[in-house]
Amino acid sequence: MNTSAQARRCTHPSAFGRVAVLMGGQSAERDVSLKSGAAIHRALLDQGVAAEAVDVDGDVVRHLMGGGFDRAFIALHGRGGEDGVIQGALQLLGIPYTGSGVLACALSMDKVRTKQIWRAQDLPTPAYLSIASAADMERAADQLGLPMVIKPSHEGSSVGMSLVDGKDQFHVAFEQARKFDSEVIAEAFIRGREYTAAILDGDVLPMIRLETPHRFYDYAAKYEASTTRYFCPSGLGDAVEGELVHLVRRAFASLDGRGWGRIDFMLDEAGQPWLLEMNAIPGMTDHSLVPMAAKAAGIAFEELVWRILETSISDPEGGRR
Repeated sequence: MNTSAQARRCTHPSAFGRVAVLMGGQSAERDVSLKSGAAIHRALLDQGVAAEAVDVDGDVVRHLMGGGFDRAFIALHGRGGEDGVIQGALQLLGIPYTGSGVLACALSMDKVRTKQIWRAQDLPTPAYLSIASAADMERAADQLGLPMVIKPSHEGSSVGMSLVDGKDQFHVAFEQARKFDSEVIAEAFIRGREYTAAILDGDVLPMIRLETPHRFYDYAAKYEASTTRYFCPSGLGDAVEGELVHLVRRAFASLDGRGWGRIDFMLDEAGQPWLLEMNAIPGMTDHSLVPMAAKAAGIAFEELVWRILETSISDPEGGRR
């Protein structure tokens, strides 16, 4: 869906006031967040917005209280920034912010709760089991089959994630996930193609098909590899993509997503869609998918950043600002 013709709600940078671009933090995705934040900060400055880059640390609340900020553009990924924590702090301070609120961020960062909600809404998502020890992997393999995916429940960017083929890999995969989270899940592996759909202010942008020579779309494939291929248009065809737009909107709304975000999903070999996760604050680096989808819709990076910042001003559903 091409959204490039939509008029800006804010026509002058002064309407935003002083903007804190929150980036960095202490999560496993700190480096990606710094890159996202730097790109966003530069795009805002280039458009005349009074923006300040803020590397989030334990003193961030004091800095926000004394900085005279009118709103915040959240470019944090992972824990502390994408899980509702910074959103709750901003609400207590009365500072409007971009994107989803506390509830949506907390839910989407928790893979188990996300799956529970999607299943309750009859939305398709791969079968899974929570596992508390390497010994539980036997039970998971019996129920889910092999290969299966092992990952931390509260991380993004495929951090701590492994694809397991046999019992000899159980212990290593479990311990790798446990480095990042006390809650680990095993998920059925879906054979097929991987896609992503970006949402911007109610519109679903053109979908992207991802292809990588890696066994799955891991951290290296996302941020480091030059061999990952992206197809936008996705090659799905208008009719199929139109059906998936409806699914993506339902998945986003079921978690109370607002403003902008991204839904990742697979299409198996029979064409059945399987929802993987929602990203409440997707990456905005030169490898990132939302800017790629926006470009395909005729939306330049600076315009995309402006449009996302506008989500800090209007909340059509009310209730959090």
